[in-house]
Amino acid sequence: MSETLKSAVAKVKMHVLPLFVIMFIVNYIDRVNVGFVRTHMETDLGIGAAAYGLGAGLFFVGYAIFEVPSNLLLQRFGARAWLARIMLTWGVVAMAMAFVKGETSFYVLRFLLGAAEAGFFPGIIYYFTQWLPSSERGKAMAIFLSGSAIASVISGPVTGALLSVSGLGLHGWQWMFIIEGGFSVVLCFFVYALLDSHISEAKYLTEPEKTALIDCIEEEQRLKDAEYTVRPSLMRLLADRQIALFCFIYFSVALTIYGATFWLPSMIKKMGNMGDFEVGLFNSIPWIISIIAMYGFAALAAKFKFQQAWVSTCLVIAAIGMFASTYGGPVFAFVAICFAAIGFKAASALFWPIPQGYLDARVAAAVIALINSLGNLGGFVAPTVFGFLEEKTGSIQGGLYGLAATSLLAAIVIFFARTKPKGDKAGSQPAGPAMVH
Repeated sequence: MSETLKSAVAKVKMHVLPLFVIMFIVNYIDRVNVGFVRTHMETDLGIGAAAYGLGAGLFFVGYAIFEVPSNLLLQRFGARAWLARIMLTWGVVAMAMAFVKGETSFYVLRFLLGAAEAGFFPGIIYYFTQWLPSSERGKAMAIFLSGSAIASVISGPVTGALLSVSGLGLHGWQWMFIIEGGFSVVLCFFVYALLDSHISEAKYLTEPEKTALIDCIEEEQRLKDAEYTVRPSLMRLLADRQIALFCFIYFSVALTIYGATFWLPSMIKKMGNMGDFEVGLFNSIPWIISIIAMYGFAALAAKFKFQQAWVSTCLVIAAIGMFASTYGGPVFAFVAICFAAIGFKAASALFWPIPQGYLDARVAAAVIALINSLGNLGGFVAPTVFGFLEEKTGSIQGGLYGLAATSLLAAIVIFFARTKPKGDKAGSQPAGPAMVH
């Protein structure tokens, strides 16, 4: 890599990564803050465990339906305008959550929140493919994904503190939604002002740096193009077995992450008589541990090359932790979840370089959106099943067993996933995806 290219890459990362991390932190808090107000909504609105679980999960249905269309529109209108639009609309809907009146309005707004946010995560991944050489995307992705872990750490104390706010006839949980959603609305203007859609528009890059960066990314794409002589149809692309594997693996990871995320505050409250702020502080502990684990496993995966094995190891750790949480009292269950967090958060970070390496950059945005949206349906299944089980049986033990079993299955399946496109030989159809005309 030339010095000019190194300089360009460093400037891009310095310019966009802090903004993307902040966006992800705000995004994640608005997505999961409902976990901290479950008991408040039950007391004030009569929303029970099953209704709460369904509402928490409906976010991911809206997300899945609109994820691919949103990401395609991002390519049409540009990252600057579309990511700012996503921030604005999800912030407005997040604020509207303060005015939920019952189960129906809760369901509708959670669905709309998912629809508003759709396209954000794969949009950022697509941005990396357009702005960074392939050798730099994994590092950038690790930093970006740390935003969710940081959000998990700070969301508890911040949300716990906001729940004590009162005034104008509104409850603390209502102020929490208004303030946290309002921050997203304010942030959208910074996104529009600071982000560029194309390398040629970046004022912080010199002309030689722009040329070096554009030439490098175009050359990498030309090398990938050379691997294909036949372009499969869209239906053939969607039927690719590798993409189906990616969807299942990410579904398994998301299932465990959101099973823990939405029910952890309730599990912590069983440990003793604690207020909202104390619950928030305890809620931060597993996520602090997970940040350390994410960087530790990323360093190991970079040194000892076998991405599937590292993802599998992390999934096994998650399975052991979730299974162990079904034994002992609330304190032991909390410790077990802390152990599981080492696995499921690290697995999430280590997973994405696999489909990124497999996909053609020109079709990566749509396919990554598909993987992310279908995989994130785990966020619908986990809270919905947990809520149903708690309301019918008084326990979520069966759900925890299910999370452990799914993680173990995914730990095996990951070895069938390829990290590079197979390409086509002698004019045969490629097994991996390529550009769709």
